[in-house]
Amino acid sequence: MAKLTVLNTTVSYYSRKDEDYISLTDMARYRDAERVNYIIQNWMRNRNTIEFLGLWEQLNNPEFKGIEFDAFRSQAGLNSFALTPKLWVGKTAAVGIVSKAGRYGGTYAHKDIAFEFASWLSVQFKLYLIKVNLEKSLQ
Repeated sequence: MAKLTVLNTTVSYYSRKDEDYISLTDMARYRDAERVNYIIQNWMRNRNTIEFLGLWEQLNNPEFKGIEFDAFRSQAGLNSFALTPKLWVGKTAAVGIVSKAGRYGGTYAHKDIAFEFASWLSVQFKLYLIKVNLEKSLQ
């Protein structure tokens, strides 16, 4: 597991099939170290987030279950709507978000999705994440 430092926050990442997956769990610590799961779930409740995730999966995942996605999209933004990364992956066969258990556990997302999450957290955090990620790529 490799690490980046973004605004004094250590963020883990790994590569799978030449694609970087960045820890949303570590990124959420930038906002609230006590409630990282809550931060991720709050982001996933947002209608724009669901639209983005669904479109990303449609473009990158031939196994994506569009009917299940439509059910989430219709409820997104409602006060009663709740969504976790595991539920999203389990129902839609998504590949852009990965939940890992164990020592290096947490929620990881393809860098496209991680940058979107970073925007939601903080524009400043996103810009520094892009800068650090680009520097890593150039090495």
